[in-house]
Amino acid sequence: MKQRRPPAEPDSIDATLEVWARELPFLDLETEGIVERIHTLERYVDRTMRETLDTFELSHGEWRLIAHLRYSGPPYRGKPGKLADKLGLSSGAMTNRLDNLERRGFLRRVDDPEDRRGVYVELTDEGNKLWEKAVGVQAEKEAIVDAALGQQQKQELNDLLRKLINAFREEHGPLFKKHE
Repeated sequence: MKQRRPPAEPDSIDATLEVWARELPFLDLETEGIVERIHTLERYVDRTMRETLDTFELSHGEWRLIAHLRYSGPPYRGKPGKLADKLGLSSGAMTNRLDNLERRGFLRRVDDPEDRRGVYVELTDEGNKLWEKAVGVQAEKEAIVDAALGQQQKQELNDLLRKLINAFREEHGPLFKKHE
C-alpha cells in the first residue's frame, strides 16, 4: 500500500478553504485549492516581473515585443505588421512601441531588401544586452522554484500543469488565436 506523504506546511489558501468547507460544502476543496494556489502563484510571478520591468524601465508590452524578436532567432528581426498581429496590437500601438524602443536604442528599423516599401525591426546590441540582463534578473527571482522543489517534483508539476492547460484549451479554446 502506497503511503500518503504529509502535506506541505499550511498556507493562506488553507484558511480560505476551511471557510468554504463550512459555507459552500458542495465545492470540491481539492480543486478549489489548486485553482486558488495557481492564481496566487500567478500574482507572485506578476509582482516579481513588474519589479524586474521597473528596474529596466520597460513596460510589459515592450518586454513582450523584445521577447518575440528574441524568439525569432538571429538576427532577431521581424516585420512590424506580423509582430503587431502576434501581440494583438493595432498598427498605431505597434508604431508607438517601436518608436519608443528605437528612441532608446534597443531596436532599429532596417529596409527590407525584397520590398522597397517594407521594413524590418531588429534588436540592437543594446537591446540584446538589455534582454539578457532582464531575463537574468527575473531568473534569479524564479530560482525559488529550485529551492522549493526537487528535480522530480519540478518534472511532475510541469506534467500536471501541462495536462491542465491542455484540458482548459480543449474545453475553452486557445487564449491567443494568433500564436498559441
